[in-house]
Amino acid sequence: MKSRSKRNTQAPASDVFLGFTSSVAFDSRLWRHDIAGSMAHAQSLADADIISKGDLEKITKGLKEIATDIRSGRFEFDSSFEDLHMNIEQSLTEMIGDAGAKLHTGRSRNDQVALDMRLFVRESITVLIEEVTLLQETLIRKAGEGMDAIMPGYTHLQHGQPVLLSHHLMAHFWKLQRDIERFTDCYGRTNLSPLGSGALAGTAFPIDRSTAAGMLRMRGITENSMDAVSDRDFVAEAAFAAAMISIHLTSICEELILWSSQEFRFVHLPKELSGGSSMMPQKLNPDIPELIRGKSGSVLGGLFTILTLLKSLPLAYNRDLQEDKENLFDVFDTVGASLHALTHFLAELEFDKVRMRESAEAGLMTATDLADFLTTRGMPFRAAHGLVKDLAEQADGDESKFMELAKEKLAAHSKKLEIGSLDFLTLERSVERRSVEGGTAPASVKLQMEKAAIAVSESRDTVKNMRFETSAVNELLS
Repeated sequence: MKSRSKRNTQAPASDVFLGFTSSVAFDSRLWRHDIAGSMAHAQSLADADIISKGDLEKITKGLKEIATDIRSGRFEFDSSFEDLHMNIEQSLTEMIGDAGAKLHTGRSRNDQVALDMRLFVRESITVLIEEVTLLQETLIRKAGEGMDAIMPGYTHLQHGQPVLLSHHLMAHFWKLQRDIERFTDCYGRTNLSPLGSGALAGTAFPIDRSTAAGMLRMRGITENSMDAVSDRDFVAEAAFAAAMISIHLTSICEELILWSSQEFRFVHLPKELSGGSSMMPQKLNPDIPELIRGKSGSVLGGLFTILTLLKSLPLAYNRDLQEDKENLFDVFDTVGASLHALTHFLAELEFDKVRMRESAEAGLMTATDLADFLTTRGMPFRAAHGLVKDLAEQADGDESKFMELAKEKLAAHSKKLEIGSLDFLTLERSVERRSVEGGTAPASVKLQMEKAAIAVSESRDTVKNMRFETSAVNELLS
C-alpha cells in the first residue's frame, strides 16, 4: 500500500488504484496553465488577507522555479501523486515549507482543473484559428491564379455546369470561415474563470473572484459554482468545431486525391510533398491528403468519446471528466498538424488548366444554358428542361451532335430563334452569365475574394486579441 497522495496521507491506496486512476502521464501537459492559475489564486488570497504578502512572494517565486525546472526537463513527475496539481503542490511545499501548503486554501482540484482546461482550450483555439487563416490565405492566392481556368462543376461527381477554378477554391474558403466563426464563439464561452467555485458550493473565504480572472486576462467569471466545476461544454464545443474543420479538410483532400489520378489529371503533385511506391517507380502518391483523410477518424472518435463521457453525468464533478483530456489533446494535435500539412501541400500544388478546360468541354456542360435561353423566349422552364433533356439523350454525350440537334429542333420549334443565337453556348459565356452575387462569373468571384480578404484581416485581428489574452499565462511564469 502507498500513500494516496499528499492531500490524503492517511488513506492508503494500492498500486492497482494508483495505476488506473493516475492522470499525470497526460495532464502534465497543462503545467503552464496550472502554475499560472495557482499564481493568480495566490494573489486573490493575499488581496483578501488570507495569506501574507511574504507567503505570496514565496509561493510566486517557488512556482516560477518549478516552471523553470519543468521547462528544462529537470522536474520529475511522480504518478503516486495522481495528477499534475498534486505534483506541483508537493514540490512547492517541499521547496518553501508551510507557505506552499497554504496555496490550496479556498480552492479544490475541481475548480483548479476546470480553470486549467479553460486556459488550455482558449490557447488551442487561438492556434487553430491562426492555422486556418493561413490555409485560407493560400486558397485566396490559388484562386487568384485560377481566374482564367474553367473546370467542370460537379453534383454526384457527374458533370454539371462549368465554373471557374477560383470559384471552386473559394467554396472551401467559406467553409473554413464558418469554422473560424464557430471557434470564435466557443472562445468567448471558454474564457471565463471558475476559480472560487471550490469543490461545488463555492468558497467560504472572502476572495474576489475577478482578481484571478483579471490576472489571467479572462473575460469574466462563471455564474454558478456547481455548473463551473462540472461544465465541459466548452471542451465538447471545441472538439466539435475542430471535428468540423477535419471534415472540411477531408473534402478538400478527397478532391485533390481524385484530381491527381490519371482519370482526372487536374493537378500535378508537388514531388517534395508526395510519396512514391516501393515497387512501381513511376508512381507519385498524394500521401498528405490521404493521411489527413485517414486521421479524421481519430478526430471524430475523440469528439464522440467526449460527448459520451458527458452523457447522464449528475452534478457536480465526477471522475469521468478526467477522460476528456487525452481525447481533446489528440483532437487539437491532429487537426493542427493536418492544417499545417495541407497548407504547405496546397501552396506547392500545380493545377492543369488545359486539362480542366478539356474536361469542361465534354459532357454537354451548357445544356442548362440552353434551357435557360428557351425560358427567356417564353417557354415554361419545365417544358424547356424536357426538350433539352431529349436532345441530350439523343446526342448521347456527343457535344457536336448535341449542337446540331439543338439547331434543328429550335429552328423547327420557332422561326424566331436564329441559328446564330446558339453562339452563347460556350464555356466563357456560360460562366459570365452567372453574375449573381456568390455566382461563378469573374466579377462575382472577384467580389468574393475581396470579401474573403476582409474576413482574413478580421480573423488576424481576432487572433491578435486572443494572443494578448492567452499570453497572460506565459507572462506570469516569466
